[in-house]
Amino acid sequence: MTDADALAARIVADTGGDIRLALPLGLGKPVTLLNALTRAACEDPSIHLSIFTALTLERPSPGSDIEKRFLEPAMDRLFGAYPDILYARMLREGSLPANIELREFFLLAGRWLGVERMQQNYISANYTHARDVLIAQDPNVLIQLLARDGDGYSLSCNTDITADLLQRRAAGQMDFLMAGEINDQLPFMHGPAAEIDSATLQYCLDPPRQFELFSAVRQPVSDDHHAIGAHVAGLVRDGGTLQLGIGKTGDAVAHALILRQKGRFAPLLDDLSPGADARTTGFETGLYAAAEMLVGGLLALFEEGIVKRQVDGAAIHAAFFVEDRDFYARLRDMPPDRRAQIQMRAVSFTNALYGDEAAKRAARRDARFVNSAMKASLLGAVASDVKDDGQVVSGVGGQFNFVEQAFALKGARSILTLPSTRESGGKTVSNIVWELPFATVPHHMRDIVVTEYGVADLRGQPDHEVIARMLAITDARFQEPLLKAAQEAGKISRNFRLGAQSNTPQRLKEWRDAHRADLPDFPFGTDFDRLERKLLPALARLSRARHSPASLARLIAASLFRAAPAHEADAMSRMGFARKARLGEALTARALRGALRLEPARHPDGG
Repeated sequence: MTDADALAARIVADTGGDIRLALPLGLGKPVTLLNALTRAACEDPSIHLSIFTALTLERPSPGSDIEKRFLEPAMDRLFGAYPDILYARMLREGSLPANIELREFFLLAGRWLGVERMQQNYISANYTHARDVLIAQDPNVLIQLLARDGDGYSLSCNTDITADLLQRRAAGQMDFLMAGEINDQLPFMHGPAAEIDSATLQYCLDPPRQFELFSAVRQPVSDDHHAIGAHVAGLVRDGGTLQLGIGKTGDAVAHALILRQKGRFAPLLDDLSPGADARTTGFETGLYAAAEMLVGGLLALFEEGIVKRQVDGAAIHAAFFVEDRDFYARLRDMPPDRRAQIQMRAVSFTNALYGDEAAKRAARRDARFVNSAMKASLLGAVASDVKDDGQVVSGVGGQFNFVEQAFALKGARSILTLPSTRESGGKTVSNIVWELPFATVPHHMRDIVVTEYGVADLRGQPDHEVIARMLAITDARFQEPLLKAAQEAGKISRNFRLGAQSNTPQRLKEWRDAHRADLPDFPFGTDFDRLERKLLPALARLSRARHSPASLARLIAASLFRAAPAHEADAMSRMGFARKARLGEALTARALRGALRLEPARHPDGG
């Protein structure tokens, strides 16, 4: 079929208007068909549409004037001409009708803060348990975006829960209609869990105009993330198993592992952490990757020949992906026999040991499961999904699944990473705190925590030693008050004293400056153009300054008394301001000039 509205009408007729929809997370949403179903339910209140999904992708909605000036001219280039998902837009507007219900178990990070209907209907579940939550809702329709190759189809980016549902339907344990939507930009991923035939589908939409896939823009890797990446890379064993998350930390870890393979890692790590007990040699046997998410860092390691140890013919087993357009193109253009070494599997396979447990244990030797966190307590508990007030930032996802595996597998470790500080309300605050109101990983499952200042190995340690090790990776500005809190609680000796500390951003900056050629801002490329890469640090400085009159005054002063960099005129023009400063210039423009003038010269690639 080519008409989405006509297909939606047939689904409504086949279900009697009671649609319990299983919808893949992330990239696998068939937006054309999904929006047609949503429109049908909006137009006919007798239709009941209940949606269970996660990770609804949306292009950003710039808030401030400066964000609009930067993002809007480049929106399609950066994020792809990805269409609005109708239910998400209506939910934000408060216009989603009552006959459409939405349940999500993982949110696009930070995008749904303060949206009451989404916050109230969020379901907290480990990724492996989300399947069972869905099954309990007795879905009668599953729709998914598909890749095709001749007469064959691939679940491509989302085998995660779909593969299990199809298996259960084939066994007579479930009964639902499946409708696919074709998108030829999706790479055709091979393997028994990913490939399906036309008989699997009751309906297939081949729209005359396919939408452009969502592109997740790579963010610049900062000093602290490069340091975290270096610390983590020293913990990875040749011949072992690796899981990485998406984002700056994953990019930094993968880049550091590539430096390690090229023999450029040891001096870098020695300068960062002298005398660290770490592995710095290259990879002969290579790594095997078992991850819920196939991320750009893992693909880069595969291309570099670091991820190459095969299990059942695959060097990588993963359950879903959503990345940038370059990532999709590299997969599409990869020779089929090479791409076949990346097999998409169900999340029940990647995230758990159940089912053929002996084989999984043998395959996942010396595993390192690397995931990001938001905050950590001094006793080793970690918060990764919820703010102190209960607002959900993202979700549990598979993080706890991998922590469990780390304790269950011989030689495995869970590595939870976080920068030691963050900016909040114009102030620097510590991400390491005495106590957490909510914990994604409880303190009794503490293992390894890594910040830019080092590695805290917490497994099997008594509380007083855990506290001492966490303090050792805390920013120096916050160590004393945290130590005092622990001493007042009677959890560490009052005679304990902090040693000489150098946990400061300045020392980190000096370390990176000394190794700048090996630590670029974008180790795996970016869709930001050259001028935008020069703007990014200045915009970050301006964003931090907006909460502080003193910081804004410093930027204004810099615009008056510091020399303009060569790219200032072009940067101001790109942002829609006058190329040259003039009397009565808007305060925002003047502050941006100051931010540009305070930024140090960078390597030509933006690093």
